[in-house]
Amino acid sequence: MAEKLTPKRKSTQDREDRLKAALKVNLARRKAQAKARDGAGKVQEQNNG
Repeated sequence: MAEKLTPKRKSTQDREDRLKAALKVNLARRKAQAKARDGAGKVQEQNNG
């Protein structure tokens, strides 16, 4: 017989999936922000130098 997920396990799995997706989005956003900051810093150095 197929393994049945109890409601508690299912909700826990759903929560973990949501958290995993949110973490992935946050990481991508932070990488984009860091990349933008690095690019902005280089432009300012070129203008000053």
